[in-house]
Parts: sequence; structure tokens; C-alpha cells
Amino acid sequence: MTSTLSPPAVDDHVIDHGSEAAAAERPPVEVFGIRHHGPGSARSLVAALADYQPDVVLIEGPADADPLLHWVLADEMTPPLALLGYAPDHPQTAAFWPYAIFSPEWQAMVYALQRDIEVAFCDLPASAMLARWRRGQLQDDDDDLVQAADVPDETFPAHLLEQHDPLAVLAQAAGYDDPERWWDDLVESRLDSSSPFPLITDAMAELRMIMDQDGRDAKREARREAYMRQQIRAALKRGRERVAVVCGAWHAPVLRWPLPPAVGDVRTLRGMPRRKITLTWVPWTHQRLASATGYGAGVASPGWYHHLWVAPDRPIVRWLAKVAQALRARDLPVSSAHVIEAVRLAETLGSLRGRPLAGLTEVTEATRAVLCDGDELAVRYVTDHLVVGQALGSVNDGVPTVPLEADLVRTCRTLRVRREAQLRFHDLDLRRPIDQARSQLFHRLGLLGLRWIMPAESGVQSQGTFRETWESRWEPEYSMAIVEASVWGTTVESAATARVQKIINEGSLAELTQAVERCLPADLPQALNGLLGTLADKAALDADVVHLMDALPALARAQRYGDVRQTDTRALRKVSEVLVVRTCAGLRQAVASLDATNAATMRRRIDAVHTAIGLLTESANDTHDSAPSTAPELRSRWLATLAAMIDRTDVHGLLLGRIVRLLFDADLLSDVPVRLQRALSAAVPAADKAAWVDGFFADGALLLIHDAELRRLLDEWVCRLGDAQFVDMLPLLRRTFGTFAAAERQAIAERISARAENLDRRHSEEIDLELAAPALATVDLILGRRHG
Repeated sequence: MTSTLSPPAVDDHVIDHGSEAAAAERPPVEVFGIRHHGPGSARSLVAALADYQPDVVLIEGPADADPLLHWVLADEMTPPLALLGYAPDHPQTAAFWPYAIFSPEWQAMVYALQRDIEVAFCDLPASAMLARWRRGQLQDDDDDLVQAADVPDETFPAHLLEQHDPLAVLAQAAGYDDPERWWDDLVESRLDSSSPFPLITDAMAELRMIMDQDGRDAKREARREAYMRQQIRAALKRGRERVAVVCGAWHAPVLRWPLPPAVGDVRTLRGMPRRKITLTWVPWTHQRLASATGYGAGVASPGWYHHLWVAPDRPIVRWLAKVAQALRARDLPVSSAHVIEAVRLAETLGSLRGRPLAGLTEVTEATRAVLCDGDELAVRYVTDHLVVGQALGSVNDGVPTVPLEADLVRTCRTLRVRREAQLRFHDLDLRRPIDQARSQLFHRLGLLGLRWIMPAESGVQSQGTFRETWESRWEPEYSMAIVEASVWGTTVESAATARVQKIINEGSLAELTQAVERCLPADLPQALNGLLGTLADKAALDADVVHLMDALPALARAQRYGDVRQTDTRALRKVSEVLVVRTCAGLRQAVASLDATNAATMRRRIDAVHTAIGLLTESANDTHDSAPSTAPELRSRWLATLAAMIDRTDVHGLLLGRIVRLLFDADLLSDVPVRLQRALSAAVPAADKAAWVDGFFADGALLLIHDAELRRLLDEWVCRLGDAQFVDMLPLLRRTFGTFAAAERQAIAERISARAENLDRRHSEEIDLELAAPALATVDLILGRRHG
């Protein structure tokens, strides 16, 4: 059994329980109203249970999860964990019940199981919480069926009171403006383990009298509390004499002894609907325990509370030493003297503020002032990595789960891929067998929509076809995503294959080609064969050239995987060739009479097809296939199709400029300066001029840098513009030239500057340099020159 990081064990035999008469006077039911996920509550609860010596412990939680309780003490069961309940027929209908090592409920389970005391959950079963309730049972005005919102406040944000927070009311009465700080002083920072539960229950009873609930929340809470009372009665009926009930403090007053007559609770629960629910344990994280994520019962500082639980002796010293260690790991200079001064400052602040122990507020202020020297970025790092924390729990492999999850766990263990809460990069070399297997797994997870591991967007992605960079960060909701994906199969491979089969049956031509691109690196030969057959059939029947153009780029990109994976891509080449031929046949009609918006979309498609044909040509040159390649013929056909359109009058200027540019790059046009001069002539409307320039020079800064003739023509055209024309054209041209990189714009400015210097020398005698000095200084700034 792994350590549960419990507090020092309490020796049940040395506790003075008083005389037998005094023990007999204690009620048969003791209710311990706790705060979910509070180390002070957990420590006080363990001591109170040891004092009460119960023969059964009932814990707020879904009653149908009792069969999972025996896993709590199993190996590798390391909190934070969560109970997951979901409907097998509709996995999206689900709820989580999270527990940290410092959660009182978790410590109650550990306490009872270690001592062989009966333990059970006593809240509404998940089968009832996730069932469908008639709206009339919630609000007596409608009989329509709605999805039930009957989930505990530990699972989803649920305001116990419509306008008031009970803790805020008590904190205000105690003179605190922050409810979190009040509760921390009262309970969480207490280290003496004395019982605060009777006072908490009395305080909550007073609040319940003056802060009535109404509407849906009230009816939901009434059902939950009625069910808990019924579970208490059932325990007493089984002969239990000391029933310990561990529940949220709000519920404590209505569960304590003596209980009201059962008839009212029976009436409240009558007709309660049920549905089939599956429950299991899943890993959770400290980040998902944080209230900042929207979790209703969350706490602001799970990492800090975890520290208070595992380090009850000298917690401030140990915490600041941990902070110093984390900062040193980021190469920030923090010495032992810094730690000593930070401890003194935190303790002094706590004393001045009358706190029993320096809290997180004081520790953070000391960290900011002494250890971080006022650097808010460093303080934010401490908050994210230590105060909130990035701990991820683990679950024993034997815990019942869906077969897909079990297969994924086995595969990840074989490939040494770990689930971690922090961001991790995976740099794969596809020439290594283990990295090829990892890549296949990652691509299969992508096909299933499991976004745990995604292609990296950090810019470190290698340009070579044998390199891949991925990033992973495990989030608890991925456990739910795996359950949802399990409908496709029992293993990752079979589930991904079935998911592709759905695309084969229902996908469009573009979706099929995208699936091919993803299916190849995922190594799904059975799915790939079906994809290619369906793709060929649809490509032969689809007459829409737009669909054909959208489909081609993914096919061309997919063929690069044949190099390092030894994948046979001949079938892909055949389908690609068909798409290119049919695109060339239909393109002439597709580009006619387009407006500006559709012309911009078509320009992007033409660029994509042009790039795809280039990839096809490169792949054909790299392949060692003995069969003759038709890729050069396809490229010639494509370029001839483009060349046939450059003199048409029904093609938008944006497309004409782009086509001229593509042909110029292919060394098929020698009259580009003439065409540029013609496109920018006075007879052409300003908007058409700008469109032509946009199409020609988009992503084409190198042309202006190295082609002096084009630069001269463009410069002279701008100089000939009148004031009104210049004002109209400037926004349109900035849209084009604004896409150039800063270094490219600087290089163009230097070329223009050199030409301007020659003109300056030629006309220097005609210019009053002293009078022109302010204007020349401004021009120098624009051109990036240093003004002499």
C-alpha cells in the first residue's frame, strides 16, 4: 500500500473517552460538518473520529459508488483523484466528485478502511443525480422533460444561497472582509486538531434559519438531505450504535440527532427516477481543484493546502524553502539568508494582524518582497506552480474502466509516455522505431479527438520529414473524452479505424482527403484502403472544381510520409493526378466574374493547389519507383491552364496579379514589367490597380528587393499619383506591403534610398539643403537611414 500522507496516527487505545456512563450519553449519530478540500477540517476530523470511535462512517458522496471504496488503500492510488460517474448510453452525461489528500472525505475513507470500520457514501446515487427529472419536480410550472441538474456542489458550481454566501455572512460577523481568510484562521491554519464541528454546526443552523433557500436549489438540496437521513436510519437499523456522518457544513444541522420522522423524507424521495450509471476512479489535478477554474467547491490554493497537510510542523519555514528551491531552478538568485528574512517577515505580518499562524497572504507578501524582489512575473510563477500546484493523481491499473482506457494505459507504459499536468514537449525522430510508434499513437489519438497530445505550435517544429514535435498536458476532462471515444472500439487502433470508417461513410471529398493525411502517419492500413477507394469514387463523380481544389493539398502533403515510414503512396499519386487533371479542366470557368471576396478565397485555393503540385513533383523526384512519373506533365498542364487566363477581361485583378506572379516565378513570362505598367495605367480604376498589386506582390518582398526594374515601375507609379488618388490607394497598398517582414521592408527602403541618393547628387545644385533639412530628416526616418 502506498503512503496516503496521513497525519501522525492516533493511538485509539490511549485516548481517554471518559467513563462508560459518559460514553453512553453520547448520541448514536455524530455529524461532522466539514469544508470540502480543507486540511484543517481534515486534521480536526481525524482527531474527532478517533475520539468518537464510530462503528460506521457515512460520507457525503454518491451512494452507488460504494463498491469502489476498497480501492482507496490500493497501491498507486495517489490523490488528487475523482469519482467519475457517466451514463454508458450517453457518456456526455457525467459528473465528477474530486478528492485531494487533504480532503476530509478522503481522510475519513482512509481512517475507516485502515481500521476495518464500515464506510459508505450516503448522498443521492449518481443514477438519480444524472437521471432526467420532470421540470414539474423542480419548478411547478412545466411538465417538459429537462436534463437533471442534480449534481452535488462538489461537482459543478452551485450557489447554496441565491444571493448570499453563508461563509461570507459568518466572516462579516467575525469582523473579516474576506470569507476565505476567516475560514483559514478558524479552521485551516489550526494545528492543535481540536474539534470545531459543534460550533460550526450551530452557526450553520442559525444561518439556515435566516437565509432560506427557494426554487430549484432548495428542492435539490431537500432531496439530497432526505436521502442522507434515510441512510443514517438504515445504518441504525442494521444495529450500528455510533454513526459518524461526514458532510458539507451546510447540511450538518439537518442531519444531527435526533432525526425527524421518516415519513417526510419518504414522501420527498417518492418517484425518484434512475438511469444506468457507471462509476470509476480517475486521476485529478490540483489545478482542477482551484476555484478559479469555476469548480463550485474549489479552493483558491490547493498547493498551499497540500503543504499544510503534509508539513504540519514549521509549515512557514518549509514552504518558503520550497519557494526558494523553485526560484533557484529558474536561475533566480535566492540564498538561505533570503529565506530566513522571508520567514521573519511572514511571521511578523501574521502576528501584527492577529492571526494564529501566518497564512498564504503573509507568505505571498514575504515572497514578493524578499525572495522575488518585487518581480510580479516570479510571484506569478510561484502561484501557478506551488500555490495552486500542478500535482496529478494516479489510479491503480486494476480499477474498473473502459477497455479503451486500459489499452491506452498499456500502450503509454510500453512507449514511456507519461500523463503529466505540466506542459511537456515530445521531439520525435521518426528514424527511431520507438518514436515512430509514439507518432502513430499521437496521430491515432488525434483521429479520436483526444487533445491530450497535440502538434506543437512553439516554432521548434523541424522542417525535415523525419522530425515531429508534439506537446502534451493532461487535464482531468480527458478521462471523460476517453469514455466518449470508447464507443468506437476497445483499443486505440480499432477505435481510430472505426472513427475513420464513419468519415468514409459520411465525409465530403475534402474531409476524406484530410482523413487520408491523418490516417497515413497513424498507420491504419485497413482504414486507408477504404479511404482511398471511396476517395477515388467521389473524385470521379464530383464536378465542383472548388471541392477538387480543397481536396488536393491534403493528399499532396500526405505523400511526404512515404519517405521515412516506408509507406506505399502509389495509390495516393493516382488519386492526386485525377484531381489535378479535373481541376485544370474546370478552373477556367471557376474564376470567371468573381467579386472581391470570392476572388480572395479563390486566390488562396490557387496558391494551395500550386504548392500541392510542387509537392507532388518533389515526391515524384524523390521516389525510387520504377514506374514513370506523370508529375512533370501535371505541372506543365497546370501552368498552361494558368497562362491561358492572364489576358482575360472577366478575371478579377487580384487573380490576374497572382497568376502573373506564379508564371513569373516559373520563368514562363518575360513581359512582367509591361504587364505591371499596363495594370497600373491611368485608365485602370484605383481599386483594380490595388487588387492587381496585392495579387502580384503578396508574400513577394524578395521581388522588390532584387528586381530593380519592377521596383522602379512601382516607384514611378506611386510618384505619378495625385493627392486624392494617393489617399484612396494608401490603405489598399498598406494591406499588401504590411504583410512583409520588418527586415524585408528595411531592405526595400535601402534600395529605394540608394536610388534617391543618386537623384540627390544629380539635382543637388537645384535644392536648398538648409531649407529642406527638416523634410530630409523625416524622409531619412521613413527610409531607415541615419540622417547625416
